[in-house]
Amino acid sequence: MRILQPAGWPRPKGYSNAIEARGRQIFVSGLVGWNEEEKFERTDLAGQFEQILRNLVALLVEADAGPEHVVRMTWYITDRADYLDNARRIGEIYRAIMGRNYPAMAVVQVVALMEAAAKIEIEVTAVVPD
Repeated sequence: MRILQPAGWPRPKGYSNAIEARGRQIFVSGLVGWNEEEKFERTDLAGQFEQILRNLVALLVEADAGPEHVVRMTWYITDRADYLDNARRIGEIYRAIMGRNYPAMAVVQVVALMEAAAKIEIEVTAVVPD
């Protein structure tokens, strides 16, 4: 995996503009912040985010992969202000679970998610090198 960073561009904080990768690809559907029994234990954005990342790591382990193999994430959030108010905590949770891997990323505010209790949903692509 190689981060693509043109000369003179400022380094993004918390993500990469682009990543080049070769290997076995893993595509993870939209994950929401419920547990393995499909029950929400947390109603707050940061709590649901933490559960999503724990669920993600569990899925990656099934493919003999880990957080370091994630190359792309798309986050769908229902409340931009809530996200911005919790950005520091979300960053702490991210680093604690995902380490210092900063994939290409987009965060999009949406009107609603299919699971009414969900405040965030995340899709992921990972690549395990050949």
